[in-house]
Amino acid sequence: MSSECPGKNSWPELVGTKGEDAASVIERENSNVNAIVILDGTPVIQDFRCDRVWVRVNRYGIVAKVPNAG
Repeated sequence: MSSECPGKNSWPELVGTKGEDAASVIERENSNVNAIVILDGTPVIQDFRCDRVWVRVNRYGIVAKVPNAG
């Protein structure tokens, strides 16, 4: 599905980095998205949106899963 969205849509290279730093990189690399840092496991709305990237972090604030648009 992410191929439907304009610009870069996946950031596997950010796993293991600080969540806030990752959000900055994501928004810099794709100005069409808003990167939102959340604790991994937090319930989120399930609608698909090209302008949103959930940045899931562990309790230490480190990116735990690959951030993807949607």
